[in-house]
Amino acid sequence: MKDGIHPNYREVMFHDVSNDFKFITRSTIQTKDTIEVDGKTMPLVKIEVSAESHPFYTGKHKIVDTAGRVDKFRKKFGSVGSKTAVSAQ
Repeated sequence: MKDGIHPNYREVMFHDVSNDFKFITRSTIQTKDTIEVDGKTMPLVKIEVSAESHPFYTGKHKIVDTAGRVDKFRKKFGSVGSKTAVSAQ
């Protein structure tokens, strides 16, 4: 393998902001945020959905909408063709 061409592969903490779940894994992702864990500083990546909050894995149906896209769609098209009920958030 050539030296100097591979990305930095290190431990990174991922933070699921929807349910405050955190986990550490190894990744090459670049991030500006850091977090102190057990006296060690590591990169922090904030995510909106992980296996702890995804409806497929939790069995709970909820609409994840951070930018109002669902409401905009419902205003435009109404309930035409909708197969799911609006869930309370």
